[in-house]
Amino acid sequence: MRFIDTNVLIYSVSPLPADAEKCAAAVALLQAPDLALSVQVLQEFYVQATRPTRPQRLSHLDAAALIACWLRFPVQENTVALLQAALTAKARFQISFWDAAIIEAARAAGCRHVLSEDLNSGQDYDGLVVINPFAA
Repeated sequence: MRFIDTNVLIYSVSPLPADAEKCAAAVALLQAPDLALSVQVLQEFYVQATRPTRPQRLSHLDAAALIACWLRFPVQENTVALLQAALTAKARFQISFWDAAIIEAARAAGCRHVLSEDLNSGQDYDGLVVINPFAA
């Protein structure tokens, strides 16, 4: 299984010409059958996609419909155990809490890779490897 970070979802709906290649890559990636995500990723998507300062922001209804569509993937829920694991990972790897929560949600979901533009591509977090899906 591969875990998708919020940026994959955001690029999949980007109307910006500068994001056209990343949009196409994200849309293609979201057709894969081996993906998982987390409640945190879906929450971050909603906040970013509907924020008032976003060019051509999504309406609440459109964002909610996309989230409903992405529920076809396994979704790692937020739990106390996940919170505790993220706190430990934050201190151990010296990353932000939110990045640590992504790493630990991916681990809890049984993933071996995290697809993210935001984390260091190639970084290995105790057997969980980050891959930038937009790198050439």
